Amino acid sequence: MFLESFKVTGIAVFQIFILGAIGYYLVKKDIISQEGLSGLTRLLVQVTLPVLMFCELTRNFTFSLYPHWWVFPLISIAITGIGFGLGFLAQWFIKDHKTQFLSLITFQNSGYLPLILVATLLPKYEIGSMFIYIFLFLLGFNLTIWSVGVHMLTSARAKRPELASLFNPPVIATLFSLFFIALELNRFTPHAIVKPMRMVGDCTLPLAMFVVGGNLASIELGKIDKKTLILVSLLKLIVLPFIGLLFVLAFRIEKLVGLLVVMQLAMPPATTLSVIMRHYNKKDALISQGIFFGHILSLITIPVFLSLYFALVVVK
Repeated sequence: MFLESFKVTGIAVFQIFILGAIGYYLVKKDIISQEGLSGLTRLLVQVTLPVLMFCELTRNFTFSLYPHWWVFPLISIAITGIGFGLGFLAQWFIKDHKTQFLSLITFQNSGYLPLILVATLLPKYEIGSMFIYIFLFLLGFNLTIWSVGVHMLTSARAKRPELASLFNPPVIATLFSLFFIALELNRFTPHAIVKPMRMVGDCTLPLAMFVVGGNLASIELGKIDKKTLILVSLLKLIVLPFIGLLFVLAFRIEKLVGLLVVMQLAMPPATTLSVIMRHYNKKDALISQGIFFGHILSLITIPVFLSLYFALVVVK
């Protein structure tokens, strides 16, 4: 069962790798400039992803079908807390850049990679529900990374989080969609409006991987801190997903919710951390290295842990 699951998940991750590699190549060869990559990122974050969220939520979500929808932002905060706790304990084993190390363990690539992984891995009848779980999960994650994450990386103890960052387009799209559904306005939205919006939303997943690959190509690695990177990779890509597997097994979590937990804990460090460092003009001594090598190594670790999940949990 494990080998069969590994084949399926390995193919899904390889498909993601191809899309990311295209973005990496386009930026490395300067076919897409840094200004062009910034434009694509804004298009993704401000337009296509919010539209995808709105379309999927208004099409598949109802409060009666998902009465415990509020649990998913809390799951996100709990997973962030687990990563923070593990990183806090482990930071005593390193000498320098402890806050950057801690942020790499705490925050994962929680949106783009899981979305496209779900789209390539699951059957069609389960994709809609998983998309909703991820969007609701992101509500908690985005609020956390743009508050706690910024505080950790900038050491701005007296500085309040920027409201524009906390309530970014994906968060606003989720909240607006829930309000829209609560008023049952989605029942009266004309198909002539819905169809082009879905076409825009469908651009999100390949565009997201182009942006992720392009961002990896833009990373300046500098001198490699091998010892710290090994510890980051061990904790982020092995220990955390292993904790997730044990939790799902112990509490017999429902299939798709369990998949969400294990998948999120298996993700590499968040590329958003690099964006925060650039935005606040902070010296990037470790973040870029952790993101780059974390994504490379996750090509192996993600299929392993998802295969273990399907073999040990789903079949029971």
